[in-house]
Amino acid sequence: MDSHDPLEPFRRTGPQRTRRLTILGLNAPDAEATFDRVARLAATLTQAPLAMVNFISAERQMFRGMYVPSSSPEDVVDVEGGGIPFDLSTLGREAPGEYGFCPHVVAERSQLALDDVFAYPRFKGNPLVNDLNVRSYLGTPLLDNTGQVLGTVCVADFRPRVWDDQIMDTMKELTATLQSEFKLRDSLLAQQQELFAVFDGALFPIMLTEGPDHLLRYANRKQGEAFGMAQQFSPARHALPGLDRVGVFHAMDDALRRGQPTTLPKVTLSTYDANTPQDFSFMCTPVRTAPGAPFKGVLTVAMSTMGQAYGADDPQTFAANVQGQFEQMGSGAFSDRSPRR
Repeated sequence: MDSHDPLEPFRRTGPQRTRRLTILGLNAPDAEATFDRVARLAATLTQAPLAMVNFISAERQMFRGMYVPSSSPEDVVDVEGGGIPFDLSTLGREAPGEYGFCPHVVAERSQLALDDVFAYPRFKGNPLVNDLNVRSYLGTPLLDNTGQVLGTVCVADFRPRVWDDQIMDTMKELTATLQSEFKLRDSLLAQQQELFAVFDGALFPIMLTEGPDHLLRYANRKQGEAFGMAQQFSPARHALPGLDRVGVFHAMDDALRRGQPTTLPKVTLSTYDANTPQDFSFMCTPVRTAPGAPFKGVLTVAMSTMGQAYGADDPQTFAANVQGQFEQMGSGAFSDRSPRR
């Protein structure tokens, strides 16, 4: 019996994909206009009813780009000569990590063309066949600008069909156009790191978190010295329990929800860099990447209430200026791009 597991390379590289997707802001199933356009173009070029730009982490598949048929109740997909009501809205924008055919594309790092799924015993019982009645599939590995496979650009049909060389080459060319998107994101992230390097010399603790889970995007040296080090992209609430106990993250929740600065007045904390407890107030400022855009994160500044003079590094002045700098950087200021409008 052949003990070879075709998805072993897919599983082995899962953590690498997850970290790269997190860095690029793609580790979430949010719709994004750029990828929706590519999916729509893929469907048009191949005359396929279903197309996706699919990013795959170690745990799940995320269809940030998707083109599907209309999902009105009257729509019917004719499969094997019989009318079967079909509603693709049940699929949503994510799926389990090993669902469907895309994980095989990632594992092999090569294009996969299935003219008729039923002709391949290895794929005939795939959940994609059972759940969505997919009978033919063409998946192309989606490489970033560093050569790492992040997922696929794929098209599928509900009937058997031949994916000829011209269609396969067209899909490869279309998929390759997305490398410029990843290169742009890397460039913006480099700008972000330059901005953070300037912040690192501030005399007061600073951290920048992203999203409702407050993933830690940045913490300056003073933050680590006072409240403890935390790994980048970790949920800061769990990584910094001392701040959570005194209500800092509750204030951050409030700032992000209301879109207005929230101040946590005097709290007493034991810090790693002092022998006795100190009194702080925390200013939590919601941050967004463009005027009118949704707030994406929270900038939290800790201010000593012991009368310390900060001079040019006054925390309130710092927080007031940060928003303008993030808006100048645009969507590169945060990993997550604005969702489709």
